[in-house]
Amino acid sequence: MSIAYWSTMGTPVAPFTAVVTGDGAVVASGWTSDVNDLTPQIAPALTPSELRQRRDLGAVTTAVRKYHAGELAAIDDVVVRQVSGEFLTHAWEVLRKVPPGDPVTYRDYAALAGRPAAIRAAASACARNATALFVPCHRVVRVGGAMGGFRWGVDVKRWLLAHEERSVSQAYQEGRKRADGRH
Repeated sequence: MSIAYWSTMGTPVAPFTAVVTGDGAVVASGWTSDVNDLTPQIAPALTPSELRQRRDLGAVTTAVRKYHAGELAAIDDVVVRQVSGEFLTHAWEVLRKVPPGDPVTYRDYAALAGRPAAIRAAASACARNATALFVPCHRVVRVGGAMGGFRWGVDVKRWLLAHEERSVSQAYQEGRKRADGRH
């Protein structure tokens, strides 16, 4: 019997819910207030036998809040657990390396995942990603910069990309001020 815990928190773009295992690994997450929107996305091998609501998920809740406040790296060390075939598992690992503020096209993502001709498979990896935000599939766009699809809505995807661009730009400007001796 495996027990998982879930929590919904407010964010500037929409409510965000995460489902975590007893050891703190995220198995599902997204911009919804309904945990039932997430549970079908969990791989059968990882599906908990029981879900319990918690007000706070510790490090996961902290990371979500910090990310939405502009500390984009806060999500980098959160443990996620997803299972699928070899390509999807690898593709999800690759997504975690796409830097914020620098989205890639589906074509580039397929190449980064080691299968440049597998553009549809790369898009499928995004569509089947159960751990949105922590595996940042929102950082993949169509050629020319069009948004493409996103399970949580194109408006959320657009907000996330703009948030990351602003946060990266702001961090860069602050770094320049410090380098120039201006505080």
